[in-house]
Amino acid sequence: MADLAAQKFILKAMLSLPAPILRAMSGGGVVYRGGRTLDPRFQFLAHAAGRLPSLTSLSPDEARAASAQGLAVMSGPPEPGVRTESLTIDRPGEAPLALRAYRPAEQDSRAPLIVFAHFGGGVIGDLETCHAFCGILARIARTAVISVDYRLAPDHRFPAGLEDVLSAFRWARDNAARFGALPGAAAIGGDSMGGNFAAVVAQEMKRTGEAPPALQLLIYPAVDVASETASMTTYADAYPLSTPVMDWFMGHYMGADADPADPRLSPDKTQDLSGLPPAVVVTAGFDPLVDQGEAYAKRLVAAGVPTTYRCYDSLAHGFTAFTGVVPAADAACREIARLVRAAFDTAA
Repeated sequence: MADLAAQKFILKAMLSLPAPILRAMSGGGVVYRGGRTLDPRFQFLAHAAGRLPSLTSLSPDEARAASAQGLAVMSGPPEPGVRTESLTIDRPGEAPLALRAYRPAEQDSRAPLIVFAHFGGGVIGDLETCHAFCGILARIARTAVISVDYRLAPDHRFPAGLEDVLSAFRWARDNAARFGALPGAAAIGGDSMGGNFAAVVAQEMKRTGEAPPALQLLIYPAVDVASETASMTTYADAYPLSTPVMDWFMGHYMGADADPADPRLSPDKTQDLSGLPPAVVVTAGFDPLVDQGEAYAKRLVAAGVPTTYRCYDSLAHGFTAFTGVVPAADAACREIARLVRAAFDTAA
């Protein structure tokens, strides 16, 4: 723990240097691509990461360990006034599913709770990956947040992780009053692959005729696993998600019989998006997924779904996990939480 605290202190101090110095230490000047300028702190982190082995050269277990170690240094401190509770839910024929609940001191009992799924391509990540962000979301949106420790590929390929998030959503919706939230209601959210799961959950509730999410929060979502948009090329070598890393994730996540056009894999392939719950869709500028996230938001709007869209042009994929060292990422996460709160207020 002391080593981690020291690493965080040193990294935060280095990233507090003026932007010109950070860029000089990163091997050059401003990184400008696709009409966007990369935050100098992300530029520094990307340059440092270039000296490390790529995830694509690691086994899934090695990638999980390396990612967990790196993100622990980047993460922000626990949000004040938010208490957590570890939970498990039992499911017939399945292993218990681990969850973590976040309860803010100033919770609004009229607001729906939020079920949240972390990023990681369906292969890496755990409850710690989104710990800081879930605390921010709980405190600013003034509601309970339930984080899901879903199963990971390749040991558990598609649709195992999705099925876990569906189970968590249904359970949380039916047990919302237990967490001081609006009874019988829940929002669904996630980032990257978690955003994929969130979009699919919203669509699945429509397909099955079940009570829909109160809101869908999609942060740099992967809504088309075989996307060939321009950003997949423009930001192909971006940090921390590059196009080769995305391919590595999908190679482990999708089984041999998986069809990329399956709407449960690629929710953007669903033809009719009308009748889906209100959405907050967020993208990062330096991200191969930026085009598909923006396009999905536009499709929701065209289908008549109340949608708020934000693109944080200077930030990179995964910024919810960088709140401790990138001030712009922390500010973005707090704005996202305010957008969620505003959506709740509008629906009330």
